[in-house]
Amino acid sequence: MLTALENHTTPFRDVVISALLFVLCMILPDISLAQDTIKVGLFSEASSDAVLPAGWEALNLGEAERHSEYILVEDDGVLVVQAVSENAASAMVYPIKVDLKKTPIVQWRWKIDNILNKGDAARKEGDDYPARLYILFDYDASRLSWFEKLEYEAYYLLTGIYPPLAALNYLWANKLPVGTLVPNIYSERVQMYAVNSGSEKIGEWVTQQRNIYEDYLQAFGEEPPAIAGIAIMTDTDNTGEKATAYYGDIRLLAAPNND
Repeated sequence: MLTALENHTTPFRDVVISALLFVLCMILPDISLAQDTIKVGLFSEASSDAVLPAGWEALNLGEAERHSEYILVEDDGVLVVQAVSENAASAMVYPIKVDLKKTPIVQWRWKIDNILNKGDAARKEGDDYPARLYILFDYDASRLSWFEKLEYEAYYLLTGIYPPLAALNYLWANKLPVGTLVPNIYSERVQMYAVNSGSEKIGEWVTQQRNIYEDYLQAFGEEPPAIAGIAIMTDTDNTGEKATAYYGDIRLLAAPNND
């Protein structure tokens, strides 16, 4: 799993994001979960003079020479996050502790200006996407095999932190058909769903809604642990191309008829 242990300069962004986000989660207090809607990224209500919305942090990845840029901009009179990446990689993260039994639904909207011609989920050189939404899950040693525990312990000795157990990654894919579920080329602990794909809806706002609980069951075949955090990412460092994306409000919702 932890390919980054073999080569610290490997662009193993999925594990790095998970680990660094986990540090943020330990530092910040938990958010109250006694509600049917959790406003994870209410960008539209951000202060007009803010660079980033409250609670979100730009996360620059150590191995990336250039970083994607995230700023609040107005689109059709609504504040959204604009992400621009040119041969670059970084993320914007929101630490949060969430019990999926309460709010298993994630809802968001996004828009892209272009896909990546060299993007290919089956190749490390193609592991770039114009838009991603990450869901990170709490570290839980009891769910790991003996060998995986050794890997996590080795990572802990190297960094001083444990990465979360796993991650779901919702993609605006370059080539993957919508509905495809594939492991990340660097780690099977990161499973990727193509929820949009290709150029058909370029320039259009698209609203997405996914049941994280059900997606985790399908992807990993077991009950999910609590969410540790959420991140958005536009990255182009492997392909060397340029991408621009826009992220609208992100919410976690209770399931219909959820007691």
